[in-house]
Amino acid sequence: MTTRQPKPARILGNSDPEPVTILRPEGKSDVLLVCDHAGRRIPSSLNELGLTDVERSSHIAWDIGAEAVTRQLADRMDATAVLQNYSRLVIDCNRPLQAEDSIRPRSERGPIRANISIGQPAVLARQNEIFTPYHDAIRALLDDRQRAGRPVLLISIHSFTPILDHVDRPWHIGLMARRNAEFAETLARLLRTDRRLHVGMNEPYAITDDLDYTLPTHGEQRDINHVGIEIRQNLIGEPEGQAGWAGRLASLFNHATTTPAPSVKRAKQSSPESA
Repeated sequence: MTTRQPKPARILGNSDPEPVTILRPEGKSDVLLVCDHAGRRIPSSLNELGLTDVERSSHIAWDIGAEAVTRQLADRMDATAVLQNYSRLVIDCNRPLQAEDSIRPRSERGPIRANISIGQPAVLARQNEIFTPYHDAIRALLDDRQRAGRPVLLISIHSFTPILDHVDRPWHIGLMARRNAEFAETLARLLRTDRRLHVGMNEPYAITDDLDYTLPTHGEQRDINHVGIEIRQNLIGEPEGQAGWAGRLASLFNHATTTPAPSVKRAKQSSPESA
């Protein structure tokens, strides 16, 4: 006797936006930009997850400033970009589906009651309607480029809060790479030529199989050049900072793709002050 699988409940209604936005699909740049936590929307069927306006606007719900920087980078570079439109509190599109915080039951601000003890049909609906379309879009774009023999550089844009658990985080920008790290290391070296910047290599975050999905799946498994970028949120919370960092990064991306890596043996860097 076969066990009948629960039928997923629908969560996106006719008035809800699509889960994915693709900018400049015919972009000429070799760069493909992705932004896992661009949006903070919540499907109307989920009643705002029981969160206040302040909570839905805070860093627990999205990566503040990351969408704006990604959009401006796409425009400056004529690069294709893929944006995830829903809050990571609905489902985190940079978490493996089996991760405990794929659908987070609490944040640093307290419990998210609508995410506690939700049934399997509701879990499947969030996976099928939000997580899967986002990653299918990235996968299709990479497939097209590889079939066409086009070079590709996958860049994931995030932002991080200046203080976490009452601990100051001094980095202005952090780069994440575990494999195929040559581009990330070149970019870090170029960033550190500006002595005002505190640059982290795999700080404040590093890629792990338990906590990351996008770069391990689309970058490492394909063996293509990639980097994750984390910008401190108080630097890109306003339009002036967003434009400034988009301009800085667009210039450095172009420079880094034409700059050979140093011929000396590279060591893993744990401190951004080492340059």
